[in-house]
Amino acid sequence: MNVPEDLLYTESHEWVRREGDQIRVGITDHAQAELTDVVYVELPKTGASYEARGTIAVVESVKAASDIYAPAKGTVTEANKALESNPALINTDPYGEGWIFVLKIDDPSALAGLKDAAAYKTAIG
Repeated sequence: MNVPEDLLYTESHEWVRREGDQIRVGITDHAQAELTDVVYVELPKTGASYEARGTIAVVESVKAASDIYAPAKGTVTEANKALESNPALINTDPYGEGWIFVLKIDDPSALAGLKDAAAYKTAIG
């Protein structure tokens, strides 16, 4: 499993990349492998605010639908529109072109509870 060292991870298998006061979020390589072929992504609305651990998006695969959760409280500044026409980007490039949304977070200290790469690797075995 690919677990980049420079990212943070949630219990629910989202990855988080800090970009100033914003975070870019997607699902991990482990999560996309468990879902198998992603066929649809319900993106969050730009400008909408979400609570930490609230459902922000949905990823559907041939196997299951999975809620995607906000890693912290904030407002969506960008959603990856490329996923509307090519949801398989989540499978082929989960940490790159397969990102799902960007969130302007209300409180950067909220990220302190997330896992680093070593802790996430331990969690997924």
